[in-house]
Amino acid sequence: MISQLALQQYWWIILSLLAGILVFLLFVQGGQTLIYTLGKTEKEHTLIINAIGRKWEFTFTVLVVFGAGFFASFPLFYSTSFGGAYWVWMAILLCFVLQAFAYESRNKAGNVYGPKTFETFLLINGIGATVLLGTAVATLFTGGNFIIRFDNIAADQNFTISRWTNAAHGLEAVLDLRNVALGLAVFFLARVLGVLYIANAVDNTEINSRIKKNLLVNAIPFVVFFLAFVISIMLSQGTAYDPQTKMAFIEKFKYFHNLIQMPLVAVLFVAGVLLVLGGIAVTLLKETDKGIWYAGTGTIVTVFAMFLLLGFNHTAIYPSLADLQSSITIENGSSSHYTLLTMSYVSLFVPVVIAYIFYTWRAINNNKMDSVEIESEHHVY
Repeated sequence: MISQLALQQYWWIILSLLAGILVFLLFVQGGQTLIYTLGKTEKEHTLIINAIGRKWEFTFTVLVVFGAGFFASFPLFYSTSFGGAYWVWMAILLCFVLQAFAYESRNKAGNVYGPKTFETFLLINGIGATVLLGTAVATLFTGGNFIIRFDNIAADQNFTISRWTNAAHGLEAVLDLRNVALGLAVFFLARVLGVLYIANAVDNTEINSRIKKNLLVNAIPFVVFFLAFVISIMLSQGTAYDPQTKMAFIEKFKYFHNLIQMPLVAVLFVAGVLLVLGGIAVTLLKETDKGIWYAGTGTIVTVFAMFLLLGFNHTAIYPSLADLQSSITIENGSSSHYTLLTMSYVSLFVPVVIAYIFYTWRAINNNKMDSVEIESEHHVY
């Protein structure tokens, strides 16, 4: 019989992989912030929007699956974070609603607001979604202001298990510079991936002539903010727990210790970072459009490794700043053995879904997009 801990670890690995894929797919958001820097004419704007627009549903779908996976496998984290820090999550949701509305309405017959209105929506989504998602994920390392009382289940009134302890309800995350650093790192990474994707997917001499300059301009701040976050986290204290008593305690350099004590994760982390930098370097130094595959793979591997640092080696996946013993771990925050085991059977179909995504991706990107194709298309964003 599979143990409860094995199932908890299995589902944390799946969520870590989904997190990596989601961050890679944020190239759509990054590309949306480049409409006016890579494109200078209305035709170039439309070409860029359609090149990245063909992928916006991939990002949206993975985001929904990621959230649903958290809800089903670690419901205590889901209810605590989404129910407590709701201003942040509502803002993220609003950003994605604007994106869907923009793609479906920009070139729709009877659009009385004009294309630029919906291009502004895409810009808001590109900036807001990436910065807010990065900031929200950083709180998994830095903590949130909540308390958890399991005894409330049996109470006659006020039977809510988790409760946020301040009125800011998640907005206070911006006061921690480490959270802001990761938010900005994700924003500039999304722009780097957006540049690399457009270089690979668009056939337009003018747009392609602006690729290297925009790549360098965004790669530098990405490296600065990413290093600032990683170094600050490695030097910070973290929340650990005793595997026997389950009592939480503060440990200095917890995430650095995790990196050293889990050498395979350390190798993955370093390899992922090198792939991202390699994708940037090969595009800057050579005449190639394949950088997106190096940087994209590196992004998935790096984020995957960072989530393993967060969830394994007896580490809290959501430290409580208000009450240390309320900190959430993969052991105290998961669903029941029955639920995790049932979902695990369903998860065996994940490779089929990945194969389908790969097939549809190849079909969509079989040829580079150019102005001639846009003019002959019946469905244009």
